Amino acid sequence: MEQTKAMNKWAVLMVVVVSTFMSTLDSSIVNVALPNMARSLGVGTSRIQLVALSYLIVISGMVLIFGRLGDMIGKTRTFRYGLLVFSLGSLLCGISYSFVFLIFSRIVQAVGAAAMMANNQGIIAEVFPPTERGKALGLSGTSVALGSLVGPGLGGIIVGVARWEYIFLINVPIGIAAYFFACRLLPKGKRVSGEKMDGLGALLLLLSIIPLFTALSEGLNRGFTDSLILCGFGVSVVSFFLFIQLERHREHPLIRLEIFQNRLFSLSIFCSFLTFVAMFCSNIILPFYLQDVMSYSPQQAGLVLMIYPVILMVAAPFGGHLSDKIGSEVLTVIGLSLASAGLFGMGTLNRSSSLLHLVLFIAVMAIGMGLFQSPNTSLIMSTVPKSKLGIAGSVNALVRNLGMVSGIALATTVLYSMMSLKLAYKVSDYTAGQDQAFIYGMHVVYVIAGGISLLGAILTLFRFLGREGLKTEAYAKIQNS
Repeated sequence: MEQTKAMNKWAVLMVVVVSTFMSTLDSSIVNVALPNMARSLGVGTSRIQLVALSYLIVISGMVLIFGRLGDMIGKTRTFRYGLLVFSLGSLLCGISYSFVFLIFSRIVQAVGAAAMMANNQGIIAEVFPPTERGKALGLSGTSVALGSLVGPGLGGIIVGVARWEYIFLINVPIGIAAYFFACRLLPKGKRVSGEKMDGLGALLLLLSIIPLFTALSEGLNRGFTDSLILCGFGVSVVSFFLFIQLERHREHPLIRLEIFQNRLFSLSIFCSFLTFVAMFCSNIILPFYLQDVMSYSPQQAGLVLMIYPVILMVAAPFGGHLSDKIGSEVLTVIGLSLASAGLFGMGTLNRSSSLLHLVLFIAVMAIGMGLFQSPNTSLIMSTVPKSKLGIAGSVNALVRNLGMVSGIALATTVLYSMMSLKLAYKVSDYTAGQDQAFIYGMHVVYVIAGGISLLGAILTLFRFLGREGLKTEAYAKIQNS
């Protein structure tokens, strides 16, 4: 009986990991296919970016809502519906006949992805005991990282041998198989009676996130002083303020703000945000450095970019397994310290740097992130009661997406600002023949990213030194929930 139960929990993990991998993969796999899509659908480069942007924005706006829904009607039920909607959206994307229909299909796909992302960690935390939770969440974290990082390379291979539509259609048979096993294997979700969805809170949350992400993404093109960009930031700030005030007085709020009174939870969430900001500063810069400065072919650049996810694929589960043995706090300190060292190392690269140095710095970053991510996620999920696992997982997913967009916006803004300063005229793209200007901007970006990661390392060190008090406080809050 115990052996069957043990097998079932690993089967549950496999279903969750495969589904999570697909949903995160589709946030990055389209990037390499955007030029083909633009030509096929007859739209310009600026408009086709909405294919990638709409997916990320909708997930960010909906993930907390589905986290709340998971706590209300059951995480498993919400996850299964999300998998079904994601598969349907993938099919619609694959048969899209116009740009407008493709954007609509991406929104459908993103709604399903948000439902899965909001509840995957909660399902894992329910199924696995604390002694194995770090290892299981480590594998889940690896699937998230791999989905985000493998996308461009895999998308390039698919586009190279087939039409861009197959980037989406490949999800359909996998999604159907995953849904079949999800219905058979995932634990039965519990419905919480008397709970209601906070509709007004959900609307204010959408108005907080969607204008913010849109303004961050378009700020570089239009300028951050543009009236529409400022209006977007203004709507976001006002809506967020009203959202906080509303949630404090709701009987059934979208998110119970007292969850953030748990300092261990809040600190772990903030450190997660910092790491994704830092890492995505690197992710957006490195392809330009490899192809434009080092003159690598797309295939060669793709191989170099695959080093990070391959190492992470090994380091993250190892970090999760190790956290079950020695605890999470010390690993997060070591992990972020290594990631900071790798980022600062990347800031020393130039046109004459060897491939060995580049690979070494990427490896240090990947090992550091592998040692940090899984233990930190385990900490986050262990600081809340079972009834709050859905919202805790969705907050973590929201922070991850917010960190990604913030990192991309920060890196591109700093890069082109520094290049403009170096060249004494405004640029908003790579300028051929001006490698030194790009390297100058790249150095500044990596120093800032390393500093952000170092701040996270310092905070995790404080968390480690005060771990007993924070753990006692977190346990008391769980007991009182």
